Amino acid sequence: MTTLKIGDKAPDFTALDQEGNTITLADYKGKKLVVFFYPKASTPGCTAEACNLRDNYQTFQNQGYEVIGVSADSAKRQLNFKNKNELPYSLLADEDKKVIEAFGVWGPKKFMGREYDGIHRTTFVIDEKGIITEVIGKVKTKDHTAQIL
Repeated sequence: MTTLKIGDKAPDFTALDQEGNTITLADYKGKKLVVFFYPKASTPGCTAEACNLRDNYQTFQNQGYEVIGVSADSAKRQLNFKNKNELPYSLLADEDKKVIEAFGVWGPKKFMGREYDGIHRTTFVIDEKGIITEVIGKVKTKDHTAQIL
């Protein structure tokens, strides 16, 4: 689980989005940012979470937030996920796991009795100055917006 906590400076990152554009934390300086990490595009839980944020995207915008999703999926998979679900925000294709590891959300997991390494579904809320104001580790995929706002 992540060692980052409220009050920490968010890790600086550079990654490609679903269309191959370079995205950095500095791009969001002066804006509030929600960065949600999810295990795998187009799986049921990740789709529910992404769509919940999509359905409330205007509320985030009205309150001055930008939203970014991050997983280790390829840009092509992220683009398909974004298009299929009409997601209005960028998805980072962090295949080398640099952003995932910088935020400390990669590690051992258990599923149906099997242990493996993977992404821990975690959301970080970052303020205009790049400081983490919230870390959500127990994400409710179908009602994630309520946990953030």
